[in-house]
Amino acid sequence: MGSGTIALFAAIVGVAGTLFAPVLSQRLVARVQREQFERQQQMTHGQWLREQGQSELAQKRACYVTTNAAFRRYRIELMNYLWHVHRGDVTARAQEALEAARHGHGAAFAEAQMIASAAVLRELDVNAKALSSAYGKIKYLEEGNPEPAGSFEEIGVDLAWLWDRWKVMRGVMRQDLGINDAPTRPPD
Repeated sequence: MGSGTIALFAAIVGVAGTLFAPVLSQRLVARVQREQFERQQQMTHGQWLREQGQSELAQKRACYVTTNAAFRRYRIELMNYLWHVHRGDVTARAQEALEAARHGHGAAFAEAQMIASAAVLRELDVNAKALSSAYGKIKYLEEGNPEPAGSFEEIGVDLAWLWDRWKVMRGVMRQDLGINDAPTRPPD
């Protein structure tokens, strides 16, 4: 191989390098940009998921607060109304307060049915059935036709039991929100 051939070969390699350098450079830049875009998309998606989770948690927390308050108010109004029935002094105002609490509980319960976890729904169902049963027993007692286990004292025991069930329900709600220091075992 002569020096002319080597020079020609070097020139061809140099020209090819010069011609292909922009193409290779452009491909490398495109690959780097594509990787950066994909990383940006992943970061954006991750941020969206975090924000979505925070929004859902806030919505669930607000729902649980409303449900919790409605449950307590309804139970208190049932106790108040039971005392009015027992004393024989039921007024229109007492009836309105009970019905307002009952409807408030129903609305909060309906909202919770759309948002709450399965564990919370199980507790809500137990408590809603017990509240409904107590309401019915009180109304029958008011009419002078009490159900079996529907005396003033027995209904009072039921309402006291509901207080213990509320604590369990509250614990399950707290656990569902990520607060794990609450008891979730039903009372004996």
